Amino acid sequence: MGLFTFKGGVHPPYQKELSSGRAIKTAPLPKQLIVPLSQHIGAPCNPTVSVGETVKEGQVIGKSDAFVSAPIHSPVSGKIKKIEPVLHPLGKKVMSVIIDAQEDEEKAYLEPLGDDPEKLDGKAILERVRDAGIVGLGGATFPTHVKFSPPKDKKIDTLILNGCECEPYLTADHRLMLERTTDIILGARMIARILNVDRIIIAIEDNKPDAIEKVRGEASKYGIEVAVTHTKYPQGAEKMLIKAVIDREVPSGGLPMDVGTVVSNVGTAVAVCEAVRDGKPLIERVVTVTGNGVKEPSNFLARIGTPMAHLVEQAGGTTGKLGKIIMGGPMMGLAQPSLDVPVIKGTSGILLLQMENYMKVDYRACIKCSFCVRVCPVHLLPSTLSIIGEAQKWELAEKYGVNDCIECGSCAYVCPSKRPIVQLIKTTKAKLREIKAMEKK
Repeated sequence: MGLFTFKGGVHPPYQKELSSGRAIKTAPLPKQLIVPLSQHIGAPCNPTVSVGETVKEGQVIGKSDAFVSAPIHSPVSGKIKKIEPVLHPLGKKVMSVIIDAQEDEEKAYLEPLGDDPEKLDGKAILERVRDAGIVGLGGATFPTHVKFSPPKDKKIDTLILNGCECEPYLTADHRLMLERTTDIILGARMIARILNVDRIIIAIEDNKPDAIEKVRGEASKYGIEVAVTHTKYPQGAEKMLIKAVIDREVPSGGLPMDVGTVVSNVGTAVAVCEAVRDGKPLIERVVTVTGNGVKEPSNFLARIGTPMAHLVEQAGGTTGKLGKIIMGGPMMGLAQPSLDVPVIKGTSGILLLQMENYMKVDYRACIKCSFCVRVCPVHLLPSTLSIIGEAQKWELAEKYGVNDCIECGSCAYVCPSKRPIVQLIKTTKAKLREIKAMEKK
């Protein structure tokens, strides 16, 4: 059987060898952690603690009554020093709980439910996923309990676990598949129990042969399929993965549930496993610290709220003159103004690149080469959308399907005129959301 793939996409230098051979290390606790109360798509949380209060590891410190939200838990035992707006990795100040860490072995975890999915009720597992504050750990941070609660008229028959990790440089999921294989499989079975599905597929790109072998060996015990996909960006995007693996096309404006599928990240599966089996809330995650701007590229198990500077220090510190700091990978990651921002639930990596990799280049007019059209995985006209965005014709962009853009950046990557196509599209989408919000008011 040939490799699973999709039409379009690009092949950037992957640079995964920098950290793929580095086993996950537990990062030492920093003296102080900054825990934003908004780390997910949806309503931000309100603090449930006050300044001066002592908290336990795993205790709820932020909560919202909204359905599309996820509670925030204290990643450490310690004392609340401040509750104030702090710069968030998304580029704005967000109300955050600042905790002075203290050595304390007592934890405020949830009651363990067990480790046999067949003996557990799907509704109980779903409730645990919500109470544990789990969000999508692939980077989207959509509250997982919402994703796992499709309407009754949406019949789900397939769960796809995403282990592609197509973003260059990042290797956190790769290491999880090698080191936490059993937990990934158990988490997948728990998710399948929630969704009441029998078919589970774990998708892995073919540039991770060791992970494919390890996962396949464990998955075969439970009748779980392993789909080996072609190494291509953005293979890990939900719509691309569904098309490649089960040949279903998510309709324009639709969701995976519209074609009977739910896609979840392998890191999310581990978090589900820990929440159900151990009662552990989502208080830490694996973060890749990599790039030619750091001395020792590494993979760390880091507490949520850890300053990025602390992890970079554990990786030997910076080297050369830094030109760019990115949370995530180079294609879809977010540039950071400094390393003082904290690790959040959606921090899959910290990429540091030296100055010579990021020389400022002025972009030029579109030359109608259509390279961006050829590589667009969702078959849009990126060049046209960027021109419409420059002209601020927001409603026209909607007619050209701007909201179907998955913001993968493939268009900007191949553009010979160095046009910031994806940035212009993002701006257009933001303006459309703003206009619709005003119309509702």
